[in-house]
Amino acid sequence: MAVAVSGLSKTFGTTRALVDVHLSVGWGETLAVLGHNGAGKSTLLRVIASLVRPDAGTVAVGGFERAKDAAAARSIVGYVAHQPLLYDDLTAAENLAFFARLYGVRDARARIAEVLDDLGASAWADRRVRGLSNGMQKRVAIARALLHRPSVLLLDEPETGLDVDGLAMLDRLVRTVTDGGAAVVMTTHGMERGLSLADRIAVLAEGRVALSGRTAEVTPADVRAMLTRQYQVAP
Repeated sequence: MAVAVSGLSKTFGTTRALVDVHLSVGWGETLAVLGHNGAGKSTLLRVIASLVRPDAGTVAVGGFERAKDAAAARSIVGYVAHQPLLYDDLTAAENLAFFARLYGVRDARARIAEVLDDLGASAWADRRVRGLSNGMQKRVAIARALLHRPSVLLLDEPETGLDVDGLAMLDRLVRTVTDGGAAVVMTTHGMERGLSLADRIAVLAEGRVALSGRTAEVTPADVRAMLTRQYQVAP
């Protein structure tokens, strides 16, 4: 599997963010993770990205176990957080050049031009990030995650800030990434988008997996029922 999560638990103080989570996604597949705010979606992605250490359980990314090979796992992951996390005083291209150096991207200038063009962001490459709209910044953040051609792409609520054209771009991107054999794990509040884009779907409720399965075997009614019952999951 591209990503395999087993028995994952994480607590922040008295808040149980993740409780015995088991999930997986194969190469060339997309896993959409749904749930209301506070369900644990962002924490799950941060653990997979090796940005947060779990209290229990295992995470393997591309066969690399997080506990043993965190650096190797991070090297094949592209991560887009809920916030863009860009340097405001640098231009879009300068931001990407900085991260290209961190990733050790070869022929960085050509690669930066390529990802900006793919995401429809070439026109504002030389504009400072602070002058870009939320949607523009989101596109630059996605471009940053794609620079090193990751095998696993993690997207945390990527629809935020995107207009209609941006959402269409996002859908094309996810399909292009998986068509190329990589895996995508995305969190979303959009049930319809999740069901249409993903091969697998999971609903988190208070840190637990309330529902998981292949989208071909899950109906919108199933997902809607789990989302409605989110705060009634047994402890």
